[in-house]
Amino acid sequence: MASAGDDIAIDPVERAIERLRAIYRSWTRDTTVAQMRSDWDAAFDGCSVPVMCQPVSAGGVDGEWLVPSGAPHDKAILYVHGGGFRIGSVASHRDLAARIADASGCRVLSINYRLAPEHRFPAALDDVLAAYHYLRRQGLRPADIVFAGDSAGGNLVLATMLAARDRRLPLPAAGALMSPWTDLTASGASYESRAEADPIHQRAMILALARNYLGKDGDPRNPLASPLYADLTRLPPLLVQVGDRETVRDDSVDLAARARAAGCEVELQVWDGMIHVFQMFPEIPHAREAIASLAAFLRSHLHISYERAPQ
Repeated sequence: MASAGDDIAIDPVERAIERLRAIYRSWTRDTTVAQMRSDWDAAFDGCSVPVMCQPVSAGGVDGEWLVPSGAPHDKAILYVHGGGFRIGSVASHRDLAARIADASGCRVLSINYRLAPEHRFPAALDDVLAAYHYLRRQGLRPADIVFAGDSAGGNLVLATMLAARDRRLPLPAAGALMSPWTDLTASGASYESRAEADPIHQRAMILALARNYLGKDGDPRNPLASPLYADLTRLPPLLVQVGDRETVRDDSVDLAARARAAGCEVELQVWDGMIHVFQMFPEIPHAREAIASLAAFLRSHLHISYERAPQ
């Protein structure tokens, strides 16, 4: 018979993996995209920290402000959720975005960009650009805005910076990326070297999501679809966090190397034993450490002085 102590003894990473597998096991070939999105939102909906949630239309893009107590009104983090461009929403990523807001002491604008296959590339990119324009129209200077995103959202953070740079728009102060998916060709060595260690994301799945996003005639090497292949010069400082167990590990490692070669200031953090976007799971101690590090990075570039109240 299992005791209460047995559950406590379960490794928190393995517990997180089982949460993910339970969702994927419930899906069949007949499961609709709408049902997948609903299941994902239900699995991760909620908010574990005290922030104020305010719905907003950000330049025509549905979104939500997550505002911790005492947050300055003239600073903002634009948060872009992951989900393979197919699932994910403000609801599924509310807790992660809220914990970033709470740890940083800064307002977070989280948005529902359009998803594939109904809306293929570059619809999602256009929506993130619209949200960035919205923040600027609210009177925020680019130096008072930072971007953050996970997985496909990390891709969109980079693509938005690249598109803004190429359009000669001023860039945000910095960008923080969690397990960014930067290479839609899935050509990194980690797709093989981490295949057994990664419990969920295998190359075939990644390539299927890429086709879903791009369409059958889309170019996976388009630099705005795969920022790994872009000219990375003149980007703002970047923080990149990735788990060492991830098949997409080299999407981060190779990005950091190429960005440094292009003269970009980059901090790469590879977290031992961690899975894809482990920061989503507050029960994992390393997730709390990673968010604290990410928040400190963003605060430093927003010039926010902030001390959290004792818990």
